[in-house]
Amino acid sequence: MARPPLFDMSLLLDAAVRLAAEAGPAGVTMSAVAAAVGAPSGSVYHRFAGRPALLAEVWLRTVERFQEGYFAALRSAPDPHAAGAAAARHIVAWSRAHPEEAALLLYGARDFGRDGWSAEHAERADRGHRRVRDAVGALARDLGAHTPQDTERVSLAVIDVPLSLVRRHLRGGTELPEHAEDLAERCTAALLAG
Repeated sequence: MARPPLFDMSLLLDAAVRLAAEAGPAGVTMSAVAAAVGAPSGSVYHRFAGRPALLAEVWLRTVERFQEGYFAALRSAPDPHAAGAAAARHIVAWSRAHPEEAALLLYGARDFGRDGWSAEHAERADRGHRRVRDAVGALARDLGAHTPQDTERVSLAVIDVPLSLVRRHLRGGTELPEHAEDLAERCTAALLAG
């Protein structure tokens, strides 16, 4: 029976997340990840074809984990107002529970070398972006949106407002206040009611 690898992909990606949270995308190098887990550089190269693949995987894994909960929140209530509020709460609660991953998501895919990603990685990113766009569009329709301005208001309510609350605290190096989820939900509810 083959022995499981000592330095599996998940362990390496966890180290890459910590490095990105501390130093941004520039801090995520093959040698830095290897050093962070005490692995030889060859272990990292064995699992990732190069730095672009490493950057793509750390970005995509983080985004996909976040989106899994976000989509669940949007489906959590039959009432679209409640679903929008749940999505806003999810952004804050997930960021509180996963501060390193949330810090990584302060950057964009381009910061993580999107232009150099493989076609497969780029398609994964595009597919996730389409899912978010489609889910927010469906919520907007459920809320009775008729114009692009209505849809933009819904997007602002369930994405941009809660993210701005999280971003301010993460960039400032301060913890999210205890009332952050409630504040995000109230702001979202006010926008969705408009």
